[in-house]
Amino acid sequence: MSGDEVNPAAVAQPVEDVHGDGRWLSQHTRFVQECKDAEPDVLFVGDSMIQLMQQYEVWRDLFSPLHALNFGIGGDTTCNVLWRLQNGELDNIRPKVVVLWVGTNNHEHSAEQVAGGILTIAELLTSRLPKAKVVVLGLLPRGERPNPLREKNAAVNSFLRSWLPRLNHAQFLDVSGEFVHSDGTISPQDMFDYLHLTQTGYRNLSKPLSDLLLQILEDTPEERRASLI
Repeated sequence: MSGDEVNPAAVAQPVEDVHGDGRWLSQHTRFVQECKDAEPDVLFVGDSMIQLMQQYEVWRDLFSPLHALNFGIGGDTTCNVLWRLQNGELDNIRPKVVVLWVGTNNHEHSAEQVAGGILTIAELLTSRLPKAKVVVLGLLPRGERPNPLREKNAAVNSFLRSWLPRLNHAQFLDVSGEFVHSDGTISPQDMFDYLHLTQTGYRNLSKPLSDLLLQILEDTPEERRASLI
């Protein structure tokens, strides 16, 4: 993309309420309210990969003790997350770390555009929360066997690996290699639908992520940190 082009993956947009039940906006409104009531040290934000994490033991065991909030909504794209963060989901909170995981639902955008959208969100986070660290999770492979969407997600990760060092407080964590077997397949034991993670899949992801978060939260009181390890 040239410098003059508007990246469509970096244009903030709410989700259109095609079903008429207002679910997406209701979830966003709930998150905005949580910002008024909570004092999180860690904020998780993204799509269903973030949202579903809260349903598994790893959330209770590894992340809930870190005073974490989960602002994941299934189906969200970079555009939707950008809109949410610009419209109240960062108000009244000052987390020490933000974990960002989004992009696999940007089907209408190229890999470069998706990575640019993720970078735009990371830039917003570092601007609005200058004392926070931002951890960007790499997109995981999808589909039982090699396919174009896997190649696209890998390309997104390649762009992010190159671009994120521009931001002083952003780090990139890519664990995508943990999920592809030597024959190129993904196991349903890790991804029940070859996209969303099982409890085993989240365990594989959460150990390196938890280690990184504990490292970042190095000013955590010793007695509390000891109970988390």
